[in-house]
Amino acid sequence: MSNGLGKVLFTEDEIAGRIGEVADEIDRDYIGKELIVVSILKGSIFFLTDLTRRLKTPLKIDFLAIGVPKGDTAQSRTVSFIKDLDIDIAGRHVLLVEDVVGTGLTLGYIRQHLERCRPASIRICTLLDNHSERLLNIPLAYRCFDMPDQFVVGYGLDHDENYRNLPYIAAYNRK
Repeated sequence: MSNGLGKVLFTEDEIAGRIGEVADEIDRDYIGKELIVVSILKGSIFFLTDLTRRLKTPLKIDFLAIGVPKGDTAQSRTVSFIKDLDIDIAGRHVLLVEDVVGTGLTLGYIRQHLERCRPASIRICTLLDNHSERLLNIPLAYRCFDMPDQFVVGYGLDHDENYRNLPYIAAYNRK
């Protein structure tokens, strides 16, 4: 394939099928409860959209965005919140939706931030679980696929902000 794109690893149909299965699990776990679904921008936006459309559980959606402030050097890279929650999550059930869970360090930082808001519960749902890179033991309640041992793009995942709109997940050869 051209432009660095490689083999399709997860097709549009495979992704849709697995999201349906995960949505059914979430619905079973949250019977009689309302969810606050929190998505971490930008990579998880396609996953969030497809997942929440499949859920029957009453829900509200909010977003977090994190990043490195402009001007930070590579050695002093500090992660901070660019956008925080708009919805009060105190005493509410939170489902944190992520595109890829790797080392767990950033997700641990986000979870700690959310726990300060005193939700009734926090569970994590990820599209791709890269457990081979995990440095921090983060419990994942729901996961769609194991992350392959290669760089991937598509379905929200990008390379330099490109390829997010692909309806599938493909290997990408960074040149």
